Amino acid sequence: MIWLEFSACAIVIFLAGRQLSIHGDVIAERTGLGKEWIGLVLLATITSLPDLFTGVSAVTLHDLPDMAVSGIIGSCMFNMLAIAMLDLVSKKEPVSHRVHQGHMISAAFGSILMGFAAMDILFGRHLPVITFLNNIDPLSIVFILVYLISMKLIYSYEKHRLKEFAGTVGTTPGESTPPLRKSVILFVVNSVVIVAAACLLPGLGEEIAKVTGWGQSFIGGSFIAISTSLPELSVSYTCARRGSFDMAVANLLGSNLFNIAILAILDFCYVKQPLLRAVSPVNTIAALAAMITMSITVVGLTYRSEKKYWFLGGDAIAILLVVILANVLLFIAH
Repeated sequence: MIWLEFSACAIVIFLAGRQLSIHGDVIAERTGLGKEWIGLVLLATITSLPDLFTGVSAVTLHDLPDMAVSGIIGSCMFNMLAIAMLDLVSKKEPVSHRVHQGHMISAAFGSILMGFAAMDILFGRHLPVITFLNNIDPLSIVFILVYLISMKLIYSYEKHRLKEFAGTVGTTPGESTPPLRKSVILFVVNSVVIVAAACLLPGLGEEIAKVTGWGQSFIGGSFIAISTSLPELSVSYTCARRGSFDMAVANLLGSNLFNIAILAILDFCYVKQPLLRAVSPVNTIAALAAMITMSITVVGLTYRSEKKYWFLGGDAIAILLVVILANVLLFIAH
């Protein structure tokens, strides 16, 4: 029964995430905003809401800091796997050759933020706490500052490309575009559905951990991470199928940036002690894997290979192998 409930939540999140992509595209069309900027900010923020609300629910209602942190970091790792799997949709050449190199900024900042998170998990106990802010970790302030700096730099970069962005992905010939008001309403409705389903995940994950005997870090880094990544997967797949690979990649990399900022919010919500000092060092496995895969993405965007091997580019294969290795290590270490 518990697996059926978990699967139902996952399906709801996936279907609602697909609708977000469609109506987000309409919002970009009707407002004149760049499609890639919509992917990086609006879609990335909304599709990361399951990570936010799942994490808040885990640390406040269920006292499961390990599951909250592993779910968020694991989600970042699976987002990178999703970028690799976009090669399956791109029929002729790897995605890293089809998208613009500006995505390296998002990937690099994501790697920087993940590095700070790994450092905090391993050595944060040696740092003081900020007592007047609910005893939060000082590195949580760093997460927020780096996130804001990354958004500022990415916005400045994208502003210079606004003309190139305009009309990257339009509606197909003969396809009617719904009114802006209708799309905004449906966008909000599907966002609420995703949040509601996500709030159920920590409790279900805890039950699965009890039934299987698997640890919180493994459950969070696998089942919870995959489920809360379903909106990103659904949105990015839909964008890619519509030909907007830049919007798809921007959504996934933007979600990674926002996910690390979420750790600062969860740190404030977890009143017992600084959040990343309360979790298992095992979580650094997923954090380091996410860093490695984001670095591979930067290499892929720089080299821009035109070749594929077994339907995947060389960078996509490398990301796949790193994610498999990380999950094997997480299972062994749990």
